[in-house]
Amino acid sequence: MSELFVVGLNHQTAPLDLREKLAVSKDALRPVFETLRARGLAEELVVSTCNRVEIYGSAENGPAAAEQARALLAERAGADLDGMLYAHRGVDAVRHAFRVASSLDSMVVGEPQILGQVKEAYDLAQQEGAVGTLLGRCFTRAFAVAKRVRSETGIAEGTVSVSSIAVSLARKIFGELGGRRVMLLGAGEMGEAAARSLAGSGARLAVLNRSPEKAERLAEECHGEAIPYEQLTAKLVRSDIVITSTSSPKYVLTVDVMQGVTKARRMRPLFIIDIAVPRDVDPRVHDMGNVFLYDVDDLQQVAEENLRERKRSAEAAERIVEVEVAEFEAWRRSLELTPTIVALRKQFAEIVKAEIARTTPRLGELTPKQRKSLDKMASAMVNKLLHAPLTTLKKGAGQPEGGALIEATRQLFDLDEGEESEAEERRRESERPRAAKPELAKG
Repeated sequence: MSELFVVGLNHQTAPLDLREKLAVSKDALRPVFETLRARGLAEELVVSTCNRVEIYGSAENGPAAAEQARALLAERAGADLDGMLYAHRGVDAVRHAFRVASSLDSMVVGEPQILGQVKEAYDLAQQEGAVGTLLGRCFTRAFAVAKRVRSETGIAEGTVSVSSIAVSLARKIFGELGGRRVMLLGAGEMGEAAARSLAGSGARLAVLNRSPEKAERLAEECHGEAIPYEQLTAKLVRSDIVITSTSSPKYVLTVDVMQGVTKARRMRPLFIIDIAVPRDVDPRVHDMGNVFLYDVDDLQQVAEENLRERKRSAEAAERIVEVEVAEFEAWRRSLELTPTIVALRKQFAEIVKAEIARTTPRLGELTPKQRKSLDKMASAMVNKLLHAPLTTLKKGAGQPEGGALIEATRQLFDLDEGEESEAEERRRESERPRAAKPELAKG
């Protein structure tokens, strides 16, 4: 039977520069999946966000597969990741997935973006044919758990995203934002969240994005001004606060750009909050005079204050997660039971069939109707003989000792003799070449 696992790192275990190095873009997913499959994984899913990079998978040999995922991350980092990586297997991996999707493991507990990011990771893995029974069930349940947590607790109330925490930091710096010139660089999901957090603050909002249509739409929605991207430098000169969240693989605000900006600003301070991963702003900008640069790791203190306010809701959410984990584990054990039930029914049916075949010659020539009646009787005998043991098996399979009960049953009835194990069948299935997948549309 395959085992689920997760290997990864997050904002609690690894610094931003390392998370940047390990970030997996959509275009880079396919080779990562192919490498993991070649190393023995049956299923793969990669969650890569500003605060975490995680590889989820399943394999018959869970520990060995998890070690392969760990090795791949170390290769991508070009560094020893000991002490920064965490690994969970089996029920602990399921619990981790549920907590991540429910934002209980986020820097900002209760933030809504992570659920969308995990759903996107799941969709991309599905498109690559990398999701099978175990990962599919795990993540569809994770999405349902996240929905329960949000609807049954107060965990999502108030300031609950990295973007809104960034706006909270701006308020801590300036007090009221009324009249302040705030530039949003990037109109993606994070930029949209920041713009909505700024709505009603009285700030003079300018939105820049490489796609002018996105900038115009967001500016109109939030009563701001869309600025052509070509005017970036000029707008930086006039801004008080910059919140940047593009998806650029390279620095957008380089030292050269910022040297020209600071000179034109004539000593006026500029506050930049960079919530992009990889970062939009060269870290060396931090050392420039009158430029105050904050990145996602600098938001941790504000996030901790946010967490204290949500502790009670988080405790209720953790209880929901534990209930759902137990239900998932009961379902998983039922998968282990299915081959045993099939084998038992087959064994009993063959015994009854053999006895009937040995007895019928003594009865003389049977009519078709009589033969049909014998077949019905044989099926009824199998069902009645197996009713009590199968009821006990099904009930026990969902318990912690369910695996031992199933194994004892297989030994008692000698069910493994001549039977191909489900694990062996899955192994052969996983070794079959996958159908070629169409290239993902860029956009």
